[in-house]
Amino acid sequence: MALDDGFEGQEQSGIAEATKLEFPPDYKVVLYNDDYTTKEFVVEILETVFHKETSDAVEIMESVHNKGKGVAGIYTYDIAVTRAALTVQIARQNGFPLRCEAEPC
Repeated sequence: MALDDGFEGQEQSGIAEATKLEFPPDYKVVLYNDDYTTKEFVVEILETVFHKETSDAVEIMESVHNKGKGVAGIYTYDIAVTRAALTVQIARQNGFPLRCEAEPC
């Protein structure tokens, strides 16, 4: 008895070839330098909100400090916007004007 998989002898419809999956665009979460937010606070945010190792957090913080901005991470839109908003919320609760935005890659 032969097992019929339902494809033998049938022409392919071409649907699979014509359908192209597109992944959602990535967004980067960018931290911007200011004259008031402490380096220690930025490192803490990177460790807690973005789950960075301390060495990576310090490197990103130095980029923010020296270049004016640094990328905290790259995520899908929803995650990027949520983490950016959480960062700003925590910064305001601690009295810092830290600017954090989700931007298309």
